[in-house]
Amino acid sequence: MNATVAVILALAVGTYAFRLVGPVLHGRVTVPPRTQELASAGAVVLLVALLATGALTEDGGFAGWARPTGVLVGGVLAWRRAPFAVVVLAAAVTTALLRLAGMG
Repeated sequence: MNATVAVILALAVGTYAFRLVGPVLHGRVTVPPRTQELASAGAVVLLVALLATGALTEDGGFAGWARPTGVLVGGVLAWRRAPFAVVVLAAAVTTALLRLAGMG
């Protein structure tokens, strides 16, 4: 068996096991409220970190002002509960216009 195929199979089995654990253990294990709060906060922190690194860096350096500004516009519109298509288009248009203006 090829090593790549073995890794893919191992990841598939692990993913299926994680998906199966929720329904199997539902009602048998109680998670304290504090642990639930910490898990929720940790998920938010990880998403913000991913957003920041994706918006601010490119090839190990600063990505320029156009991309973070587009992300900021999209974030504000999403926070204001604008439709998803409006959020994406506004962020893309903002980034494109700033790049055209030379703020790359």
